[in-house]
Amino acid sequence: MSLADKLFSDMKEAMKAKEAGKLKLDTIRMVRAAQKDAEIEKKRDLTDGELMDIISREIKKRKDVIPDYEKANRPASVQQLQEEIKVLQAYLPEQLGETEIKEIVEKVIQDTGAVNSRDMGKVMKVLMAELKGRADGKLVNQLVRERLQ
Repeated sequence: MSLADKLFSDMKEAMKAKEAGKLKLDTIRMVRAAQKDAEIEKKRDLTDGELMDIISREIKKRKDVIPDYEKANRPASVQQLQEEIKVLQAYLPEQLGETEIKEIVEKVIQDTGAVNSRDMGKVMKVLMAELKGRADGKLVNQLVRERLQ
């Protein structure tokens, strides 16, 4: 079953669950709307990888907004965003831990021959292709930056 099919199936289940699945339904509808926009733009169906990119982007948007809501003292909004993130993460591969990412970073740095921060772009290009959907780009960037300095 493709990721798009799974989203559609889960959306139908959430519709049947009525109030119990409202958050999940709203979150999935948002992802499917972004999916449809991208399909219209590209004039074709999205691959699972492209759909994972959309889901990752939506998770990143929510994570970036949470500190603002915390500063504004809006705990209900923060909690809703965190629940939406949990719903979205269910559609991505299992996330790697920091130690696993560090091992991969070391391997890629050795493979590419990177020695300083000027080689960061070369390393990040290889890493993000390898870690697609399995690691937070911000964390990967931070680990590479620390290692190359």
